[in-house]
Order: sequence, then structure tokens, then C-alpha cells
Amino acid sequence: MTSKTTRPAAQTEDLGSRAGEEVVLDVGPVAHGGHCVARHDGRVIFVRHAIPGEKVKARLTDAGESAKFWRADVVAVLDASPDRVEHFWRLADSRRAWEHGHPPVGGAEFGHIALPRQRELKAAVLAEQLSRLAGVELPLAGWSGTVEAVDNADDGGPGLGWRTRASFSVTKGGKLGMHAHRSHHIVAVREMPLALDAINALQLWDIDLQGIDRVEVAAPANGSRVLVLLVPSAGTTPKRLAGVAAQLPADVSVAALDPETGEVQQLRGRAWVQESAAGHDYRVSGAGFWQIHRHAPATLTGAVRDFLQGGGFLAPGSSVADLYAGAGLFTAVLADEVGESGSVLSVEGAPGTSRDARKNLHAAPQVEIVQGRVERVLREKPRSLDAIVLDPPRAGAGKTVVGQLVAAQPRGIAYVSCDPASFARDLGYFHQAGWDVTGLRAFDLYPHTHHLETVALLTPRS
Repeated sequence: MTSKTTRPAAQTEDLGSRAGEEVVLDVGPVAHGGHCVARHDGRVIFVRHAIPGEKVKARLTDAGESAKFWRADVVAVLDASPDRVEHFWRLADSRRAWEHGHPPVGGAEFGHIALPRQRELKAAVLAEQLSRLAGVELPLAGWSGTVEAVDNADDGGPGLGWRTRASFSVTKGGKLGMHAHRSHHIVAVREMPLALDAINALQLWDIDLQGIDRVEVAAPANGSRVLVLLVPSAGTTPKRLAGVAAQLPADVSVAALDPETGEVQQLRGRAWVQESAAGHDYRVSGAGFWQIHRHAPATLTGAVRDFLQGGGFLAPGSSVADLYAGAGLFTAVLADEVGESGSVLSVEGAPGTSRDARKNLHAAPQVEIVQGRVERVLREKPRSLDAIVLDPPRAGAGKTVVGQLVAAQPRGIAYVSCDPASFARDLGYFHQAGWDVTGLRAFDLYPHTHHLETVALLTPRS
């Protein structure tokens, strides 16, 4: 039940000889990663919970004297931006959290910014990464320069209640919690405003979670059965796991994930959820990947289809590939378009997720499911392709895979990315190899966070 935005990241304690001190800062431009750039005594400080142009008082959270840069959280706003709004979530509001003596929870770092301004800042980050890392000249032909709103955010809605997946930690006392940014500190929570009602309705904060390290929840947007995945602490007994499961509503599936082996044990109901998108149903196992915004699957498959069809790369009889295919979201759409006279190669590295794809695509004879690393499959199964869908994890495809794709000489590639830095880096590799971006759309699929999703059409210059 992992997602691009919830896959575990390295965390460090707030260290530094000056951590805890407060400084006054004039806030500069937004930067990739959810912070803005400021300077103090010649030192670069990445400050979170600010808006460009503001004057703020910030608490240093990572401030070693030998560090190249410091980090800080806003604790007071001395000169506010007109785009500053009341944060919708008290625990994620930096000012209120530090007033209560603890850092804010992560995952809603843009919640103090009006939604239209959030999208402007995300567009600025994407443009800066494309210019600096990819060497792309701006304005870019084929991109409007905007990040598009999705769902209720485009009509003035609050941008809440969109997450179909949520990941929680557990406090030492066995209460539901979330980590502060770059910290082992866990803050107890009693709501998750970005999550669907079905997740909040579980009231996990009222459950005794002792013996559990992490709780993952998947609530399919189609309203089908919710799955709660428990990640036990070392030494937790089966009896204790059963006791936690017994506290959950009877109509909820419960499973346990072994953090060492990655195996999922069914405790009650089923160890997977059923998702729906683009006219298909998909089985997604407990530890499998699925897009977390309730409208992301339709938004992204629509953008990919439009780009490939509009470029003449996707039609009945075409030979195409879906790389980093997950449970087969794009694979099913490609199979519909090429028909039984065409062919679709679907490649996924995770064994469990690849098994999901086999179940989801078993009725499509034109689809070949291959489990393995993309670079190995491309090396061992070279073939002529009309088009490729490339949807790598946050780290991107990388130089080796890009080189293999260029060598395969497809006529077009639809690149789906959740990280502007790795996306821009890979575009730089394509650009050096004689490929150009001929279409680009960016979507605000993660309101109130710094994340965005992009879909690009890449074609060879020749």
C-alpha cells in the first residue's frame, strides 16, 4: 500500500550546535523540497512554513557550524504574504506546534498558503529544475507553464479529503501518530484532513496500538472494502496482532506486513484492495503501489493516452511497453488502445505487484507481464516499440535506463513523474541524446504539500 508520496525516507534527529535558536529572516524564493531559501550572516537557510517575500522569525532545527546550509521552521510571521491563510490542521501548523513545544507533523507543509499560490510555487519549482538540471529553454513549447488543479481544488474547494492512502506511526504509548519532518519525534494525531472520510471514520486514534510500529491504510476511491496493514514491532506476538485487529470495525480487512521479508499475512478479510480506473478493476495487494489521489488514476491515464494518441504513437496494432508498471494501471489502458492485434510489454520489479498485474491483465492476450528490473528486461528482451510509458519511482529512471530507451528507438515516450528533480535530470539525458519534450502537463495531485505530478511526451528530433 505504498505510494510515491509515502514511501519511507531517511530521517535524522534535529542536530546542530545552534539548533533551537531563533533568527529573523527575509524569505527568498521557493526551492524544491517544500521550503524557501533565506540567508543569515552569509549562511543559506532552508526555511519551511514560509512564503516568498515574508519576514519571519524562524527556529533553527538543523544548524551545525560545519554544515553547508541550515534548516529552520517558522515560529512567527512578522510581515505576512497576502497569500498566507489559516492552516487547516493545527498539528501541521508550524507556529502553533512550536508554541506547544514540539515540531509540526509532516505531510501538509503548504497548508498555510492559498491553493492558487501553492500551484504557482510548484510551477516555479518545476521550471527552475527544468532549466537548471535539464538545460531546457523556458518558456517551454508544449507546456502552459502552470500546474493544473484537480478535483474540487479547481472550483475554490479546500483541497482536502483526497488521499486514498495514509501512513501513520505509533507513539511509545501505543497511540496513532505521525513523524515530524526529518525527525524521529512522533506527534499523536486524532485526524488526517487530507484523507478520505473512510480513513478518518476508522478512528484509529482510539485504538491501543502497542506492539505496532506503523499503520498503513488503503481506502479505495470506489468505496470498496478498506484495508488496514499493521507493521508489528520486533517481538510482537500473533495474539497481540489479533488483539489490535479485533479493535477495528468488522467490515474492514486487516493484514500484517513483515518488515524484514515484506510478506503480507492475512488476519481478517483480504490482504488486498480493489481499485477502479479507466473502465477496469484492479487488485492491489497490501504492500503494492497505487496512486494516492482519488482522481489521479483517471487524470494520469487520460493525459498519457492523449499524448500518445495525439502524436500518432498509439493505435490498433501498435507495439508498446509499460515500464515500472505496478499493478497494471497504464498497461490496461494501452491494451485497450492497441487491441488484440497489438502487443504490450508490462515490466514491474516488485514480485507481489507483478503478481497483481498478472491477475488484473489475465484476460488480455496481447499483454506480456514480465517481473524484473527494467534495465535487465530491456537488455534481455530487446524489441521494436512504437511507444513507451515510463512511470518510475521517485528516484527516476536514471542514465542507464534512459540510454537503453534511446537505443530501442521508439517513436514516442510518455514519461510520468512525481519528482521534478529526478524528472529534470532524466530529461537532460534524453536531451543530450537528441530527444525533446514536445508536450508537458503538470498536475496538483497533492494539495497542501510541495509535491506535484508531471506527464511529458518525449520524441526524437529526427
